[in-house]
Amino acid sequence: MNKLLLLLVVGILFINCKEKERQVEVKQEIPFVWEGANVYFLLTDRFNNGDTSNDINFDRTNETAILRGFEGGDLKGITRKIDEGYFNDLGINAIWMTPIVEQIHGSTDEGTGVTYGFHGYWAKDWTAIDPNYGTKEDLHQLVDAAHKKGIRVLLDAVINHTGPVTEKDPVWPDDWVRTGPACKHNSYESTITCTLVDNLPDVKTESNEAVDLPPQLVEKWKQEGRYEQEVKEIDAFFKRTGYPRAPRFYIIKWLTDYITEFGIDGYRCDTVKHTEEFVWQEFKTECDYAFTEYKKANPDKVLDGNDFYLVGEVYNYGISGGKYFDFGDKKVNYYDNRFTSQINFEFKWNAAQMSIQDMFDKYNSALQNELKGFGVLNYLSSHDDHDPFDANRTKSYETANKLLLAPGASQVYYGDESGRVLHVDGANGDANYRSFMNWKDFEKNKDVLRHWTKVGQFRANHPAVGAGAHEMLSKEPFVFKRSFVKNDFHDKVIVGLDLPKGKKKIDVSHTFENGQKLHDAYSNQDVYVKEGNIIIDSDFNIVLLEK
Repeated sequence: MNKLLLLLVVGILFINCKEKERQVEVKQEIPFVWEGANVYFLLTDRFNNGDTSNDINFDRTNETAILRGFEGGDLKGITRKIDEGYFNDLGINAIWMTPIVEQIHGSTDEGTGVTYGFHGYWAKDWTAIDPNYGTKEDLHQLVDAAHKKGIRVLLDAVINHTGPVTEKDPVWPDDWVRTGPACKHNSYESTITCTLVDNLPDVKTESNEAVDLPPQLVEKWKQEGRYEQEVKEIDAFFKRTGYPRAPRFYIIKWLTDYITEFGIDGYRCDTVKHTEEFVWQEFKTECDYAFTEYKKANPDKVLDGNDFYLVGEVYNYGISGGKYFDFGDKKVNYYDNRFTSQINFEFKWNAAQMSIQDMFDKYNSALQNELKGFGVLNYLSSHDDHDPFDANRTKSYETANKLLLAPGASQVYYGDESGRVLHVDGANGDANYRSFMNWKDFEKNKDVLRHWTKVGQFRANHPAVGAGAHEMLSKEPFVFKRSFVKNDFHDKVIVGLDLPKGKKKIDVSHTFENGQKLHDAYSNQDVYVKEGNIIIDSDFNIVLLEK
């Protein structure tokens, strides 16, 4: 009897093991698609201080206006959070950092008080990493750490302007930059061939005239002992490409070096509409070439077959424009042969003024038709948006639901998930949105963070959420379906919002078959489909259903 019982137990265990093996074998690997990415945007200087020894460089010690000096955030601090699993916990699969190139050494006042280039958009030397952010080795470690966690890394590309002129930072030569007139933004020409603001020299990106290296760079590189190497690389670039030695091509060379050296996965491109559209086509060509060369040289570090990602900041572009941005006297297509995606400045207005179903339906229509194969990057708060969706963080749950569940890619701005208030007493202008990450508030805001974590992970686990086709199943309560197909990968989910707490019955007959086991990723419970329905009993008003 005991022998018989033993044989039965062994047999059951054998069958269970075989069943588990079978389940593992048929489990599909989740593909990463940029159209549905969950991107975390942070100011490199304002996220996490991993090395206090690099907080002051180049004697940047002038007293600044509130939040207009360097605050200590650096690459090591970001890497530390990657290693801790912070971004994976949030369902983040790409990190975008503000520019990390060496900034002007001096300070300036644009009318908002004394300011240093903490934000990264005031380049002095594109070929060097600013020591306030870290070193090349720090960037290597960050990219490697992110890739090991399945996270892509985006840097920020500035082509159209240098940093401001200060007593420590001379203006670049006249054949490189213009110092006027200021942009009027009322036509194509008055948006491109001009300076964004006073004392922000505009690179002559339209020029094809050969120029020499700026003397300040020559002097700097010689002092640093790398002049000969830099010139050798520049000569090789122009020999390979045949481009004229015009200003834009130097900068394109310097920016694409970060791809071949570090293996970054994409660029967010700054002030796109202030540069001729052909420049971005040239930039894309060189980015694609550099990415291909990196993959050839580093086959063991290749994450997948995705192309290099380029997302453009065409200020005030909205998804309603389709592929075009209207300057008033001219419409420009920044998508075809240029950008993978565009930052969608319209999203916050749609989120505030439209019903969530109408917004989701609008975005689905655009992304599944005219913008098919491309994308938009939606956001509700950012570093230079003076009218965020929820500055005082009174609608954190609504923000998460609308942003993370909308069709398109999502941009989580650092602190969206932790209630970082976008107003600082005494701060002026965009400094309000650029405070240091509020790590000290995490315990107080743990429920908000938990919500962002659950919805973010659901999004990351299901390309259908951001890149799939949207279909409303029920208006009241609001229940919808998303479905996504890529090659042999099929993904479908059902989401319910504003549901009653407690027991709730949801019709899933359009999507799942009777007897199928489903999982509610929000309440973490399994249910079975019976007579076309599932019943969830939870204390939450949201359901995230997956197979």
